Amino acid sequence: MSSFEKKEQNLNHLIDKLNSMSLSYSQPNNELEKIKTEKIELANQKKEIEKKNEELMREHKYLKEKIRNLQSAINKSTEMEEKFNQDIEELSQETENLVSEIDKWQM
Repeated sequence: MSSFEKKEQNLNHLIDKLNSMSLSYSQPNNELEKIKTEKIELANQKKEIEKKNEELMREHKYLKEKIRNLQSAINKSTEMEEKFNQDIEELSQETENLVSEIDKWQM
């Protein structure tokens, strides 16, 4: 379980506990207000974390696609470089053959 999921689970558990509390505990009003304020704060933090998580997931998807595209471009470039090297090798071999033929004709 990821840290985010664990925090979310703990936060949901705490919010559930706060929701289940009733006024029958004979708590002073200021403590009750403090608990309500904390509950609202925790709910807002949860929403903010969820929003940030969604943004990170979108960014992750975008970067993953960008990496895939870059890898594809690298593969194409490597293929072209290999073809170019092969063509150079073939031309070099042909040149050597032509030089050899010219030497035969000059002798």
